[in-house]
Amino acid sequence: MRQDWDSRARENARYYVATGKEKWTDEEFFLSGQRAVEEQILNDMENICQDKSPADMSIIEIGCGAGRITRELESLFGDVHAVDVSGEMVAQARAALQDKPNAFIYQNNGKDLTVLPDRQYDFAFSMIVFQHIPSREVIYSYVREVYRLLKPGGLFKFQVQGSAQYEPQPGDTWLGVPFTDKDAVDMAQACGFEPRYRHGAGDQYFWLWFFKK
Repeated sequence: MRQDWDSRARENARYYVATGKEKWTDEEFFLSGQRAVEEQILNDMENICQDKSPADMSIIEIGCGAGRITRELESLFGDVHAVDVSGEMVAQARAALQDKPNAFIYQNNGKDLTVLPDRQYDFAFSMIVFQHIPSREVIYSYVREVYRLLKPGGLFKFQVQGSAQYEPQPGDTWLGVPFTDKDAVDMAQACGFEPRYRHGAGDQYFWLWFFKK
């Protein structure tokens, strides 16, 4: 996984983070991250903040890539701790976030969050990341890790691959393992979460709202 994503980052990091365009200007790339935050965060603040001020919240982002969404998250929340398996992506994210003192970028091992400071966080988020993980075991590991790090009642909002049209092949690091609605509920319950909402079952962008009991 790390080798493939390092190679993609060297080739064209921004395209592999957001395949809508092959060539992104800085303005276009980070504006797309701003729009994603408007659609998936600002439109969902009741579930995310639960009466807390965003400026007082410490959050996790899994799969930050080149910092497209991280930059906007840092402007909204107190601090953001973001991980990515690719050292090349991490380097680009750190360069893009030099002027964002409350964004902390870590290279993780691609299966857990032990690289993060061992304390409790208010919210965790991941977008267009688990769609690329071909191992159900690895996705479960991430979900358990988020459970370990979240405060009670905290939300983990993330996507999985919901389309069973294509099955990942051995060694594939682009097409992730698919989840049915039942699979998603089973995963939440196995990892200690309440699967309160789900949207997009059967679609490539299957959103899950897991609340820590």
